[in-house]
Amino acid sequence: MSIAQKNLILVVFVLLLAVVPLVIKGGAEFGGADGQAEEAITEIQPDYEPWFQSIWEPPSGEIEGLLFALQAAAGAGFICYYFGYMRGRKQQEREKRV
Repeated sequence: MSIAQKNLILVVFVLLLAVVPLVIKGGAEFGGADGQAEEAITEIQPDYEPWFQSIWEPPSGEIEGLLFALQAAAGAGFICYYFGYMRGRKQQEREKRV
């Protein structure tokens, strides 16, 4: 099996992972875990008071999602940079030995 075929299979698999849940749970609301945790806490102990409040609340859920996506992209960028840097270092070490 060639690399192109493997890549195509992986792309199809990733697309299926993204599309199948949306098809199975068509009209479902995909909320975050924070809201579910808050609901569970108020069910268990209705008079619960949080220890602290947020310094800044995003004006909408879309902005909050954008900030979360930017944070994820920055983390992924850092991880990819690190792996690329380490691979480059290993290649340089191999070239110096030869």
